[in-house]
Amino acid sequence: MDVRRADERYPGGDPAAGIDSRHAFSFGPHYDPDNLRFGAMIACNEERLAPGAGFDEHPHSHTEIVTWVVEGELTHRDSTGHETRVRPGDVQRLSSAAGVRHVERNDATTPLVFVQTWLAPLDPGGTPSYEIVHGIADSTPYAIPEAGAMLHVRRLGAGERTAVPDGAYVYVHVVRGEVRLDGVELGPGDAARIMDARDAELVANAGAEVLLWEMAATFSNESSKPERT
Repeated sequence: MDVRRADERYPGGDPAAGIDSRHAFSFGPHYDPDNLRFGAMIACNEERLAPGAGFDEHPHSHTEIVTWVVEGELTHRDSTGHETRVRPGDVQRLSSAAGVRHVERNDATTPLVFVQTWLAPLDPGGTPSYEIVHGIADSTPYAIPEAGAMLHVRRLGAGERTAVPDGAYVYVHVVRGEVRLDGVELGPGDAARIMDARDAELVANAGAEVLLWEMAATFSNESSKPERT
């Protein structure tokens, strides 16, 4: 198990424009050859957008992009014609496939915080697609078969326990609260990368929200170069 703390993330974004980004993996100007990916995962970004701030239209390709809003409301528009508002509890997935462009903005009057994960597909290319699941229930798995991955959302009260999925690659991201993972304390923004996970368990020290990524052992060696900095 490899634990990465919130303050170890690479800083990014454009603070003057109201964009504060924190990257868990090598990203943009922060090139780290020892931190390019974990299983299918090539990015896990914490984004904070001030009211009126956002990312103008930009391209993606060969990437499964999954967004989880922590607080506020995200406006999404893409070149396939989708325009949606993503709120806490919603799971949004944009399969960029052979190529897509999109816009992400905070059009609300309150701050926006979201976690965005990028996964490399098993087979690059294809036709872009979009999906949003509103108000996903706790413990309901969300599959991304294009990347051989599964997202599990866990919302725990103080003292509650939950099993960590067994898997070749498991990524644990603490959205809020404090948890203990096999004796290791994790707080907001902390993450753990587990290889060959077996019988691991999470215990909430206080109310917590956690994203658990379960990824298969087989994945493509081709990954997209992050276009957004």
